[in-house]
Amino acid sequence: MTEQIPQTIAAAASAIRAGDLTSAGLTSALLDRIGQLDPDLGAFVTVSRERATEAAARADAELSAGRDRGLLHGIPLAVKDIISTREMPTFGNSRVTDQGWGNGTDAPAVRRLRSAGAVVIGKTTTNEFASGLGDPSKGFPEPRNPWDSERTPAGSSSGSGIAVAAGMALGALGTDTGGSVRAPAAAVGISGLKPSHGRVPKSGVIPLGYSQDTVGPMARSAMDCALLLEVLAGADASDPSASDVRVPRYAQLLTGSVEGTRVGVPARYFFDSPELDPQYRDAVIAAIDLLGDHGAVVVDTEVPLARESRDASTLLWICDGYAYHRRNLLTRWSDYGRPTRTLLAQAAFYSAADYVQAQRVQNRFRSELARIFADIDVLIVPSALGVAERFSDMKVERRRLGPNFLAQWSLAGNPVIAIPCGFGEGGLPCSLQVVGPAFGEAAVLRVADAYQRLTSFHLRRPPRPSAATDKS
Repeated sequence: MTEQIPQTIAAAASAIRAGDLTSAGLTSALLDRIGQLDPDLGAFVTVSRERATEAAARADAELSAGRDRGLLHGIPLAVKDIISTREMPTFGNSRVTDQGWGNGTDAPAVRRLRSAGAVVIGKTTTNEFASGLGDPSKGFPEPRNPWDSERTPAGSSSGSGIAVAAGMALGALGTDTGGSVRAPAAAVGISGLKPSHGRVPKSGVIPLGYSQDTVGPMARSAMDCALLLEVLAGADASDPSASDVRVPRYAQLLTGSVEGTRVGVPARYFFDSPELDPQYRDAVIAAIDLLGDHGAVVVDTEVPLARESRDASTLLWICDGYAYHRRNLLTRWSDYGRPTRTLLAQAAFYSAADYVQAQRVQNRFRSELARIFADIDVLIVPSALGVAERFSDMKVERRRLGPNFLAQWSLAGNPVIAIPCGFGEGGLPCSLQVVGPAFGEAAVLRVADAYQRLTSFHLRRPPRPSAATDKS
């Protein structure tokens, strides 16, 4: 079994139904892989070996009895450790968290995965409360990029990204407030989807930015993200912000064709920044050209307020995070990691007028995007300024003040997926984002899937030693 670990959820689901694979065998192989690789990668905070083994055996028994819950049935998945799970504690990568947080219950997103037959194998590392960088003095695993352990896996859904990239899970849940699904997806070379705000219930998740928090799938392919989103999406009584907009069968809408799809390319800010690595930019442009060669209509577009919307996004989530943590920051300051407490405390210097002005930018930007998407189907922009940074080169000031291609879409609440589109410096992944209109996940996934049918970047794994040989 260890020689035949499928790379994708779709491939594993097919193998299980063909009788070539069992959930128990797949789960055991992935748990062994975690044991081999994770000590060096720091993807997992908690591994639920016993419960996962039981769940996999139960999935096999149900499938043998003719009860098929869908294509996630028997598939091992991981969950970011700010999302509550009934059998594992939720730390949020912090010593501040009450270990009774979540009351031993599954968040709606986790409950839906289990109802679909998925096997939850563990909780993955995150930046503290999905905000500040990690603080090694607090004793949590230090996540490292599987392509180069001296480079960042980005955050805050770093563990989920590493787990998928290194083949320790076939998919994972992340959360995204200002880019925290897409940044690690880009850094480690996988697919990461931030759904529309309200598309997936976020109750049972430690909050950061109330108006921007989203739960999103991370997986090898856009098709896998579509399979996960079908299960995750939909209203829930526990989350007043969760939308009751109809949930399509996303996977069935992925035809492989982009014929006639209007793709907007905003050169200003997103492609003309001096800080954007030319090799990275060229990889994104080559991807756009490939889509154009296969029938997409490429349109020069301008996105107003790109810089202002990025700044407004950051201000809002920092203030929201400070509001949630204010009492503990006053009484347990030293229990927070230094990067987190200094980041959130900055909100104390913002005024009510600053917050209201950021909300005005948010409303204006949403209106501008609605106008843009009246004429195009999707936008394509880079995911980052370059490949994953070395830890030694990371500078907070540059990350806060330099160009950013992620936060705008969080502010607007629009769906966006990051997918690999080549390799740059040091053989590290390059990534692009496909952005759609509000609740336009189908268009986003359709373009991403079509591109992945034309390329194989998303199927490449980091060149790390392993006992398993992978097949797509």
